[in-house]
Amino acid sequence: MILDFMNTMHSVENWHVLSLSSQMGNIGSEISRAKNWRGRNDIQYIKALERAFELLDLTLSDPARNHQLREISRVREVLADIYLGSFEYKTTLEDLDRYFMPFAIVARKEMNR
Repeated sequence: MILDFMNTMHSVENWHVLSLSSQMGNIGSEISRAKNWRGRNDIQYIKALERAFELLDLTLSDPARNHQLREISRVREVLADIYLGSFEYKTTLEDLDRYFMPFAIVARKEMNR
């Protein structure tokens, strides 16, 4: 997958200065968008999922996340399972949305400090 977000080093650097909560909260936003578009607009649904993959890849490329690679990689694997429709993990977009919500809450609190 070609990552539009990664086309400029500036964007990667901006992503890498975010806290893990902010990164994961943003990924969660794309998961929520995909969940909301599913069944209503296939193009928007696919775009939201692809954007979530892009942001996960950016997070995985963040040197500060070296000790969290296993969990982030597993989340990416579960999302791929949903995207491909194999449902090996029996996980839904709703499950992932619930997983990411605490990150978004913490990121919001960080912004308000």
